[in-house]
Amino acid sequence: MIGSRRRTERFEPVDGRVHIGSVTLRSPVLTASGTAGYGTELAPYVDLSTIGAVVTKSIAHFQWDGNPAPRVHTVPAGMVNAVGLQGPGVRHWLDDELPALIDTGADIVCSIWGRSVDDYAKVAAMLANAPKQVVAVEVNLSCPNLEGRGSMFAHDARLSAEVIAASAACGRPLWAKLSPNTDRIIEVASAVANAGAEAVTMVNTLLGMVYDRTTFRPVLGNGGGGVSGPAIHPIAVRAVADVRSALHDLPIIGVGGIVDGWSAAEFFIAGANAIQVGTATFAEPAAVGRIQGELFDLVASRGCSSMVEFSEHISRAIG
Repeated sequence: MIGSRRRTERFEPVDGRVHIGSVTLRSPVLTASGTAGYGTELAPYVDLSTIGAVVTKSIAHFQWDGNPAPRVHTVPAGMVNAVGLQGPGVRHWLDDELPALIDTGADIVCSIWGRSVDDYAKVAAMLANAPKQVVAVEVNLSCPNLEGRGSMFAHDARLSAEVIAASAACGRPLWAKLSPNTDRIIEVASAVANAGAEAVTMVNTLLGMVYDRTTFRPVLGNGGGGVSGPAIHPIAVRAVADVRSALHDLPIIGVGGIVDGWSAAEFFIAGANAIQVGTATFAEPAAVGRIQGELFDLVASRGCSSMVEFSEHISRAIG
């Protein structure tokens, strides 16, 4: 069955190259920020030089301790987390983590975050002289704006655009990671594109809450958290389809609940140009490699020899 976890048929190799704005990736399958660490954590399980790119956990210009424990809890068809963007800061990453990641042959997308527009400008500037293997910067907009009303940047089109403009200090392509927790996602996508983002990554986690059966208190130390995994997959696919319908030429990276080749392919049918695998790697560290293989088998089974040809095949199929 196409998209199943068992690869029982063998197909000719697929040319996986895709273009995300000015960036050419060897494959459309990437890791998702927050699920593959900052460096070589997945290298024992996946040849990182064969996937599209490693997207780092979001990093700021300062060290950050994150939220109190417990930080992660399983839920039906996924997980809820409130790690809180814990990280060592971008200087530590550049000096102590990045060299080993480069040695794997991986292309790298550095995810950044901040509590203010100025925070984004500072971390972006610190990436200006990063090695060429850092092919793009993904701007995590799902962070509370501590200078304003306390809501996420990604819920405000104007503030999101300001963050993207400030992040241009990195001197490399920008991808804006958007939140599904707003009815303004098309407006925000348009605003960040006009501000200089070459692509949007869709979507981040959904807001959620889980209570303990005994204490009746939240199971996470921070209270609420972000829900990810298969439970959010249809929501993420719908968000991609809506933005693609409104913004025909904007490159989109789809993310949310991908577990196999078919759930990856759904994003391409909805209009994505690439995808990211995240929560699946917590249960199966080799998931990104397996899913890439299943996706390529699906593409080949449709008589396509490349991702470009597969996109054309989708267009013909859906009219």
